[in-house]
Amino acid sequence: MGNSTSVQSVDRAIAILEILARDGATRVTDLAAALDVHKSTAFRLLAALEQGGLVEQTGERGRYRLGFGVVRLAGAATAQLDLSRESRPVCLRLAEEIGETVNIAVGRGGDAVNVSQVRGPAAISGHNWVGQRTPAHATSSGKVLLAHGVLQLGPELERYTPHTVTTVEGLRLGEIRERGWAATVEELEVGLNAVAAPIRGADGSVVAAVSASGPSYRLTPDRLAEVGAALVAGAQEISQRIGYYG
Repeated sequence: MGNSTSVQSVDRAIAILEILARDGATRVTDLAAALDVHKSTAFRLLAALEQGGLVEQTGERGRYRLGFGVVRLAGAATAQLDLSRESRPVCLRLAEEIGETVNIAVGRGGDAVNVSQVRGPAAISGHNWVGQRTPAHATSSGKVLLAHGVLQLGPELERYTPHTVTTVEGLRLGEIRERGWAATVEELEVGLNAVAAPIRGADGSVVAAVSASGPSYRLTPDRLAEVGAALVAGAQEISQRIGYYG
């Protein structure tokens, strides 16, 4: 019963946002009538939306309009769409140049989440990383996001392979910032190596990472610096494509 009521409240809140988007500033009584609910219910829903910055009262008492919180959410969604779209041609070129699978990852919660992927010509695995949450400390993209403060380490660093780094000191985040790229050598999966570089947004802050991953017999430790340099150049191009000109 509780779950049903919660879902109904969410549906009504979404309906309020849609009405305000369509009609502009609207009276509480009109919103209540449109939703077929008591005025007190409409007030309660509006109060919750107002607390989240999604609606706000106009100068005229009893009228509400969309708040700037909606703009913030829309901007975040647009930025992610822009990132996926603008990075694709660069990722296609990098995958061809490096010969390995190239991913774009962003920070979500405490993890790195891949939002796009291009398989390299030599890729032998059909594994799709898009949408998957990966542990920050055991992935190259995650290390980049950690090094630049996009993600924070949890209280414990889980071990996934005998090579997983499980101490803050061992991650060498300062060195990653100075060098410009991060690498993992069989730290998430045995036989899998990866390299990543930071992507910056219009304000200069790191917003994502671009990585290349492949089997350890091909993406060997002595190739990491070369691949890192290619990714740094690619990351700079993607950064410029989404508005960074530093």
